[in-house]
Amino acid sequence: MRTAAALAFALAASPVAAQEQCRLALLLGVDVSASVDAGEYRQQLDGIASALIAPEIVEAFVNGPGPVALSIYEWSGRFQQDLIVDWTLITSEEDLTRIAERLARQTRRHEDFPTALGYALGYAAERFAVAPPCLFQTLDISGDGINNDGFGPAEAYAHFPFVGITVNGLAIGGAARGIEEYYLSEVIRGPGAFVEYADSHDDFARAMRRKLERELGVMILGGLALPTGQLP
Repeated sequence: MRTAAALAFALAASPVAAQEQCRLALLLGVDVSASVDAGEYRQQLDGIASALIAPEIVEAFVNGPGPVALSIYEWSGRFQQDLIVDWTLITSEEDLTRIAERLARQTRRHEDFPTALGYALGYAAERFAVAPPCLFQTLDISGDGINNDGFGPAEAYAHFPFVGITVNGLAIGGAARGIEEYYLSEVIRGPGAFVEYADSHDDFARAMRRKLERELGVMILGGLALPTGQLP
């Protein structure tokens, strides 16, 4: 990961190039395993769509120091990862509206597979390998269960290239199920990584909006704009 000093030098040396530089590659992973019913699936996609067009999220996307590249995929079993939105450089509100409309039309491809979270993380690493060049890379992965199929998050992090990638989580479910604790201890990774919590799928849209606002927020450090949580 680049240091603040290196980024500051790059920005000072080439302000025009820095202004055009993608500041963040943001990848959203959506849980569609068997524990997610048809209604909950719709709540997740509609929740992301509504978050993307919320005024405060639009503002965070289009008025930051450089554009954001956004991609979205679904995940469930070992070999059930499906790309919904390929890498798209967000430069206007219209870009977000088109993605929201795409999510509204999306139909579920898999519904009977277990929770292969390690494989979902491995797929994300492969997606980042073909992402546009951006200053930072963040995976935003949501789920309502722990890994129960194949290798887990620790093995994924050991065998896939995650250097420089921050992994945040959105844990869905009552506290008694231990999902938030699992995401805190096993899933999130990198400087400033965090878990957003939704009591249920009914709370997903609010949690996603709050999470995106935090991920897209910026802090000013000595004249250098850095995504929240990416302090050196």
